[in-house]
Amino acid sequence: MKITEKCAVSIHYRLSDAKGQLVESSFEGEPMLYLHGAENMIPGLEAALEGKEQGDVLDVTVDAEQGYGAYHDGLCQEVPLSAFGDIEDIVPGMRFIAETEMGQRPVQVTEVKDDVVIVDGNHPLAGQTLSFNVEVLEVRTATEEEVAHGHIHAGSSCGGHEHSHEGGCCGGGEHEHNHEGGCCSDDETKEAKEGCDGNGGCGCRH
Repeated sequence: MKITEKCAVSIHYRLSDAKGQLVESSFEGEPMLYLHGAENMIPGLEAALEGKEQGDVLDVTVDAEQGYGAYHDGLCQEVPLSAFGDIEDIVPGMRFIAETEMGQRPVQVTEVKDDVVIVDGNHPLAGQTLSFNVEVLEVRTATEEEVAHGHIHAGSSCGGHEHSHEGGCCGGGEHEHNHEGGCCSDDETKEAKEGCDGNGGCGCRH
C-alpha cells in the first residue's frame, strides 16, 4: 500500500540540522505515527513520503521554506521581567505561551538581563535546511474517526506498536509543540476538531 491522503503511516526517522548535528531520532524508541495529508508534518517531508510504501528508506533534504519557515527577527523581543508575574528563576531555554497580535504563540527564553527577558517566538529550527533519514514501517488506511479528528489516535496499533511517540515527528498522540526538533507541522492557528482536546489527544476513550 502506497502512502496517500488519509493513510495512517508509521515511520522511524533521524533529523539533523543545518550543521549536520543530530537533533532527534526515533530509532532508539517508538516510531512516529501520523495522518498523511492532514498537515501533521512539515510540507517538505510529507511531500517526499507521498507514494512511498512499507520498507522504503529515504534521505530527504528540506529547505526552510518547506520546513519551519524563515527566521523572523521581529519575533525576538525584550519583555519586562515584571510581565512574568510570580514566576521565579527564569532561565534560558524555558518556554512560555505569549499573547501577541497574532494570538497566542509559544516563545522561548534566550537571555535574562537585570530586569528584562529576551524571548524568541521562532521555532528552534526556523531558517534551517534540515536532513532526514526515514524508514517507512507500515502504511494503513486511517479510520473514519482518525480522519475526522485530523490525527492518528494514541494507542492505535500501527507497525506492531501500541503507543505513539510523545513529541517528534507527528502531530497526533500526546504531542505538543514544545520540543526542540521533530518534523511536525507547527501551525498554532489550528482549531481543535470536535471531540479532541486541541493537543492531539481525544476526549473519547479507546
